[in-house]
Amino acid sequence: MPDPFPVLFSPLRIGGVTIKNRVVSSGHDTVMAAGGLVSDQLVAYHAARAAGGVGLIVLQVSGVHESARYTDHILMATDDASVPGYRRIAEAVHPSGCLVFAQIFHPGREIMESHDGSRPVSYSASPAVNDRFRTIPRAMPADLIADVVSGFGDAARRMQQAGLDGVEIVASHGYLPAQFLNPRENRREDEYGGSEENRLRLTREIIADVRAKVGQDFVVGMRISGDEMSEAGLTTDEAVRACSVLDRDGGLDYISVVAGTSATLAGSVHIVPPMNLPPGYTAPLAAKIKDVVRVPVIVAGRINQPQEAEAVLANGQADACAMTRALICDPDLPRKAEQGAAGEIRACIGCNQACIGHFHAGYPISCIQYPESGRELTYGTARPAPRPRPVLVVGGGPGGLKAAAVAAQRGHQVTLYEAHRRVGGQVLLAEQLPDRAEFGGAITNLLGEAQRAGVKIVTGVRVDADLVRDLSPEVVIVATGSVPRAPAVEIGGDPVLVDASGVIEGGEVPAGHVVVADWRCDWVGPGVARMLAERGRTVSLCVDGNMAGELLQQYVRNEMNAAAHRAGVRVITNVRVAGVDEDTVYLQHRLSGQPVLLEGVAATVFAIGPVPESSLLDELTGPAGFGGEVIGVGDCLAPRTVEEAVLDGLKAAWAI
Repeated sequence: MPDPFPVLFSPLRIGGVTIKNRVVSSGHDTVMAAGGLVSDQLVAYHAARAAGGVGLIVLQVSGVHESARYTDHILMATDDASVPGYRRIAEAVHPSGCLVFAQIFHPGREIMESHDGSRPVSYSASPAVNDRFRTIPRAMPADLIADVVSGFGDAARRMQQAGLDGVEIVASHGYLPAQFLNPRENRREDEYGGSEENRLRLTREIIADVRAKVGQDFVVGMRISGDEMSEAGLTTDEAVRACSVLDRDGGLDYISVVAGTSATLAGSVHIVPPMNLPPGYTAPLAAKIKDVVRVPVIVAGRINQPQEAEAVLANGQADACAMTRALICDPDLPRKAEQGAAGEIRACIGCNQACIGHFHAGYPISCIQYPESGRELTYGTARPAPRPRPVLVVGGGPGGLKAAAVAAQRGHQVTLYEAHRRVGGQVLLAEQLPDRAEFGGAITNLLGEAQRAGVKIVTGVRVDADLVRDLSPEVVIVATGSVPRAPAVEIGGDPVLVDASGVIEGGEVPAGHVVVADWRCDWVGPGVARMLAERGRTVSLCVDGNMAGELLQQYVRNEMNAAAHRAGVRVITNVRVAGVDEDTVYLQHRLSGQPVLLEGVAATVFAIGPVPESSLLDELTGPAGFGGEVIGVGDCLAPRTVEEAVLDGLKAAWAI
C-alpha cells in the first residue's frame, strides 16, 4: 500500500540539524509559565506532543528585555535563572526524537496587560497608535534599541546553553521588528527609518547579534507575516522583499510564514484563524517567500489534517507545516498518520474556545474536544479502572460521548442510550449555522473514540428511571442536556414567537422585519440573525450585552460580527425584550432603563439560552433512587458549552 504522506514524513535539514518529519508545533502562548519561568505543567505539555511524534516544537515567546512583558504570564529569558527550565524541556522532548527551538521576542507597542493593572510605557519605531489595545507608544530611543538587540542575542545564548536546538526571532504579527519594517508605522528620521534598508536595520542587527553569540552551528530562524492583512499592515510585497534581503545576508537557517497582525481587530483574526477561513489559506503567502529564499520555509495557518499538510508540501509551497491547534487537539496526530491510522485523528475544528480563548482569558490552554491537553499532569497517564463495572450513560451529546469513551478506555463495560436517532445533542444545531459546519466534527471525533473503545450505543430510546432499574448498572452517568427556555415577557395578541433552535432546524419565519432577541451573547444570536438575513429577512439583532457574541473568543466573535454586518443585520446592544404584540417589540435599555420600540415586526426569535433537562438526574438521586452511583454531566447540571460538557464527561469517567 503506497504511503499517503511521503513528503510529510520525510526528514528535513534545517541549518545544522535534521528534523525527523515535517510536522511542527509552532510557537503559541500556553499560560503555563510560572513567574516568567518554565513550569512542570509546560514541560509535561510539550513532552506529550513529542511522544506523539511531532518533528519540531517551537516554544512560546520568551521576552528578551523587561519592556517585552506583553502579558503577565510570558516566559522571560533575560537572565540565567531561565536556563534550567528550558533545559528541562529539551531533556523531556529529545528522547522522543523531537527537536525544540525557542522563540525570542519583543512585542513593541503590542502590550496586552501589565503586572499590576497600571499601563506600562510601550515602545515602537514611532508613536504610531495601536487600534486594538488603544496604546500610544513612545519612539524607542537609540540606547534602548541597542539594549533590545543585545537582549535578543543574550536570550539566544541562554537557549543554546540550555541544550535547545535553535531559536526563532519573532518578526511576525506586527511585533517590534515588523513595526520598524512597516513604512506606515515607522516614521523615524534616523538610521532606523526612511528607506527600506534603514527600516530593515533593526532586524538585521538582531540576527547579527544572535548569530555572533551562538555561532554558525546553532539554528537561527525568523517568523514573519507574509501579509498582515490589515489596512496599514505590512504587505506581501514588503514581506517578500525583506525575506529576500535577509536570506542573502546568510544569517538565517529558515523562515516561518504566518499571516495577520496583533495591531487591529481584523488583522488579529489571522493570528489564530477560526473555522470560517479555509484550510491552508496562508500557503500561497509562504510560496511567494519560498520563491525568493534558499533556506527552508515553514508555514502556519489552519493546517489541521495530514492530507492538507501533504498537499502544501507536495505543491512546493513550503518545506514544513505548523499544525499547532491540530496537535493541541490530538498530540498523537503524527504517530497516527504515520502508522496508517489517519482516520482516528481527532481533528481540530477551529473553534478557538479553549486554546487561544483560554489564553486571552488568562488561563492555561486546552481543547474543548480533548480537555486532557494542558492537564497532562492530571490526565496525561492512562489509569485503568481498579475493577470493570457496568456503566450506563444516558445522553449522546458531547458530554455523554466523552464520558462513555473514557470509561470504556479504562476498562468499564459501557452502554450509551440516546433518545434521538442521532447522537450529537446541541452540536447538531451548531453545525447548521453559517460557517459553523466544521463544529460537527466534534461529534464525529467523539463518536469514533467511543466506538473504538467498545461502547455499545443505542439510539432512538428515551431512558426513564424504570429502564435504569431494569438495566441494573452499577454506575449511571446522566447527560440529558437541556431544553429551550421559555421567554418571560408580556405578550399581547397573537404575535409570531419562535425559538432560535426552530429557525436553525428550518422552521418557517414570516417575511419582513424579524427581531432576534439575544440574551446569551454567544454564537446563536449572530448566527441565526445572519441565517435569516440570507433568507431575505430584514433583521434586528437585539443583544442583552455590550456587543454581539460577547462570550465568544474575540477572533471568532469578530468574524461572526463582520459576516452579520455584511449580510445587513442591524445590531442593537444593551437591550432586553420586555413585551411583544402583533407587530411591535418593546425593549428596555439595560443601562438607562429607557424604552426602545421596534415597530412593523413580523416575528420575534428568542436566543435566550436553555434550561437543564434534569428530571432523570433528580429522580435517580432523589429518595427513591435506584441503588447505584449517579453522576450528572454537562447541561443537565447547568447549561454551559461543549467545553464544560466534555470536561465533565472526562472527570466523571475518571471518578469511577
